[in-house]
Amino acid sequence: MPKTVIVVPCYNEARRLLREAFLDFVGERPDIHLLFVNDGSTDATLERLQEMQANAPENITVLHQPRNAGKAQAVRAGMLQAFEGDADYVGYWDADLATPLDEIPLFLETFEAHPTVEIVFGSRVNLLGRNIDRRAIRHVMGRVFATAASLTLGLRVYDTQCGAKLFRKSDAMEELFVDPWITNWIFDVELMARLIRQRAGTNAPSPAEVIYEQPVRAWHDVAGSKVGPADFMKAIFEMVAIHYRYLR
Repeated sequence: MPKTVIVVPCYNEARRLLREAFLDFVGERPDIHLLFVNDGSTDATLERLQEMQANAPENITVLHQPRNAGKAQAVRAGMLQAFEGDADYVGYWDADLATPLDEIPLFLETFEAHPTVEIVFGSRVNLLGRNIDRRAIRHVMGRVFATAASLTLGLRVYDTQCGAKLFRKSDAMEELFVDPWITNWIFDVELMARLIRQRAGTNAPSPAEVIYEQPVRAWHDVAGSKVGPADFMKAIFEMVAIHYRYLR
């Protein structure tokens, strides 16, 4: 049985899907299973995913959702299916591989080195020795947004939106995904708000004690991103909704 299941949400990714990168990775790491969620794509994404599954049926599964529900709900659907299995770790990863797949083994090493850590978040920190290729405007907007998220959550989180996250499988982690999201663009922030609410007034370790932000070695902007400047304003409104739903 795979030790780790990674959910990969896909919507109209036929042209950007790096088929060989995914197949090569699972060929080298049979302990890692990829669960692709086709979120109502209108192009040839489903066919491409089914071809990949046929080439590596032991390591690739395709969950087809006929209607487009958005990335947040696609991730949620995939994660709930992943939690049903026997894996030790479950997580989600962006289909464009802005964060390379070879970061996954490093995330797993972090779990092994830190037994109290329950969640590892990828973080895009442009340190010397790292290759973080991010457009200046997106970096600036990202820093403004991350500051707002930190103030809203009361957590010193550097990067909430990197699409690379891994969880130690447990009932408490699964509980975070049970209810449908009230947000779409910033469901990662909503996830942390749910964790804060879940742990409030209990003897369980606090979110600051169980989340580990790991600077990724490489990240690059991929052409065709579905997130634009207008979505920044949507995210601010969603932040307000998160505050009133979970943190008051």
